[in-house]
Amino acid sequence: MARRYSRRDFFKVTGLAAGGAVALGALPSGGATAYAATDPYAAAWQRAGRILARVKPPTFPDRTFTITDYGAVGDGVTDCTQALRSAIEHCNAAGGGHVLVPDGTFLTGAVHLLSNVDLHLADAANLKFSQDPAAYLPVVFTRWEGMELMNYSPFIYAFDQQNIAITGTGTLDGQSNSEAWWPWNGRSQYGWKDGDPNQKKARAVLIEMVERGVAVPERVFGAGHYLRPNFIQPYRCKNVLIEDVTIVNSPMWEIHPVLCTNVTVQRVKINSHGPNNDGCDPESCTDVLIKDCYFDTGDDCIAIKSGRNADGRRLNVPTENVIIQGCHMKDGHGGITVGSEISGGVRNLFGENCRMDSPTLDHGLRVKNNAMRGGLLENFYFRNIQVGRVAHAVVTIDFNYEEGDKGKFIPVMRNFVARNLKSGKSEYALDVQGFKHAPIFNLSFEDCVFENVAEPSILKNVEGLKLHNIRVNGKLVNSI
Repeated sequence: MARRYSRRDFFKVTGLAAGGAVALGALPSGGATAYAATDPYAAAWQRAGRILARVKPPTFPDRTFTITDYGAVGDGVTDCTQALRSAIEHCNAAGGGHVLVPDGTFLTGAVHLLSNVDLHLADAANLKFSQDPAAYLPVVFTRWEGMELMNYSPFIYAFDQQNIAITGTGTLDGQSNSEAWWPWNGRSQYGWKDGDPNQKKARAVLIEMVERGVAVPERVFGAGHYLRPNFIQPYRCKNVLIEDVTIVNSPMWEIHPVLCTNVTVQRVKINSHGPNNDGCDPESCTDVLIKDCYFDTGDDCIAIKSGRNADGRRLNVPTENVIIQGCHMKDGHGGITVGSEISGGVRNLFGENCRMDSPTLDHGLRVKNNAMRGGLLENFYFRNIQVGRVAHAVVTIDFNYEEGDKGKFIPVMRNFVARNLKSGKSEYALDVQGFKHAPIFNLSFEDCVFENVAEPSILKNVEGLKLHNIRVNGKLVNSI
């Protein structure tokens, strides 16, 4: 059982005296450059600046291909799948440009983006996705819960493309509900009833195939297997932009870039409360910016991932160099989450100027891992995070997620730094639990305020906890 630490113990867990706050020292001579050379925190945020300088949204030729010119009808009933595909193919063949979804309601099946194409939704455009699973066949090479397979096409999909975008202030509606897609999860709260089909058997078969090392082309699912598709999934793409759109009613994960480089997701609004309805899940990606987005979700708002178990280790591609700025998180399991499909590792994650607040948001900053996943997680930096209310803990780092210690792949978590983190109400300030043989290393909190905390923090198997200027329920606890 996890030990519950008092506020005094909170500062003693790594051998620090109760009054032993970490001294920051004065700014050395030589200005910012010299300061960065002596302060790892300053150097880290300089690294973030270099990442931001590299992340550049793609641009597109000034050509427009309007889908109504290819036969689309905005009555919400006519199947516009072929019109969308024709417009995308013509745009790509012409050297690129914008495929315009004008005002109206357009019904479609799977949309496959091609290089140099921006799918642009007009202000009053509503792109509604068919509830018929056959509209997402034939199967494509995709990733489902961190495992590669052949499955239903994601609603909007791109494979091995570059310079692609989804933009505009219109709406993408997945039409998922308790009658369509969500019941496949197998839980009655989402419409499943005894005797209905669900994903459980297929999920178990896929996990077993992954552990046996079955080749991906032989992991064929799709019709009859009930593994829900993701909403948006660029796969092995370069230069990706998703901007301004509103996304509602997703079958599962909503924005899921996989093995992509140079990804920008900004000013996106997500409102979808179905099962596994993560908002934005960059997986095994490099150089990612998630900025000024709004998340109101049925699962994690943002979840950084890098593959599940044997598949994550087989590919061995971490997610690295992720910047999260100015986002607002409402409902969800976690505001900014790392895991749990994380076997390839995560490094260099930066979050700043975000707001999180909901009685049904479980955690603010969350890391979930176990000894079946493993993976190296390092260099996570957060500043200016405002948490109004969360149900469990403001910061949760948990190696006991799902299988816990029942595995041979030791997780590593090190270098987690938060400054100017403020919360208004939670059960715990921190819930941090490593293993005896795999402690969590080097946590640092400075200038943080935790108000209306109901219980002392939970800290188990932590080495290197540093605290400076921390207030809990109005008391400057590091002076105790």
